[in-house]
Amino acid sequence: MNIKPPILIIWGEPNSIFSEIFIKSIKKYKNKKPIILIGSKKLFLQQLKKLNIYINTNIINVIDKSLSGIKEDKINFIDIDYKFKKPFEKISDKSNSFIKECFLKSFSIIKKNKISGLINGPISKKFFLQKKYQGITEFLSKKFKISNKFTMIIFKKELSVSPITTHLPIEKVKKKLTTKNIINKILLIDNFYKKYFFKSPKFAICGLNPHCENFISKFNEEDLIIKPAISKLKGKKIFIKGPFAADTIFLKEIRKKYDVIIGMYHDQVLAPIKTIYGFQSINLTLGLPFLRVSPDHGPNENMMGKNKSNPDSLVNSIKFLDRIN
Repeated sequence: MNIKPPILIIWGEPNSIFSEIFIKSIKKYKNKKPIILIGSKKLFLQQLKKLNIYINTNIINVIDKSLSGIKEDKINFIDIDYKFKKPFEKISDKSNSFIKECFLKSFSIIKKNKISGLINGPISKKFFLQKKYQGITEFLSKKFKISNKFTMIIFKKELSVSPITTHLPIEKVKKKLTTKNIINKILLIDNFYKKYFFKSPKFAICGLNPHCENFISKFNEEDLIIKPAISKLKGKKIFIKGPFAADTIFLKEIRKKYDVIIGMYHDQVLAPIKTIYGFQSINLTLGLPFLRVSPDHGPNENMMGKNKSNPDSLVNSIKFLDRIN
């Protein structure tokens, strides 16, 4: 029997809602491809016990990074040692070595095996990245040496969004905006839609300034950076319109005309999409030699151990990789 390329899932922050949403996800949705979970088996079972969630331990199949003995109907575990005093602890940098080891194991697997994609559980940017990277997207792009040719997209079939800059303070956003960067990121998204959905997406792009106007400076980003990018993209047969004022582009009658709305900074497009769809969307990194997906939410420390977290974004992440390749 030929086993389909597996979905790798990195635990992420061990002190989070991950173990809860993971077990809820595999109970809610029957995956078609084998899943390999990289994390601590002992901590996983301890956290589920604390949550009063019980599973048959026979469904856990411990394997090594060679992937020999992988089972389609079990949770295939690559066990990473994690020293913990209790099932749930306060998030801190104590878990950094564990998270790093999980990532390193996944990288070694990816380099030697074909996978369907990589999902990482929620990670605290404050502690794990420690100001070295803007986000996990940038962390992975650095590790795989892909320079600036990557982008983050919050994906939902009905409407996706992508910020040109990601986790940057507002004061630094305009310094990072370039025509070339806008073009590169939109071409990556266009290729993604063509490759996996056999369609050319319709793009709307936001301006940077309120109402796409700058009354206090002679340097207008809309005229000098964004409009030249739009012109060059149209020359490449990309369907793109704008720049639009961000305060109206998400109105229902306007947004339904587009597949992807491009923003200039993180909250310009992520706040509206989460308001519209909650946590039904998923976070993708494009440009890597594999598809990286993550639930569109954080570790949610306040909900740890309460057994009340919604698994839908992780379910949608698994579904996406199940169907995409």
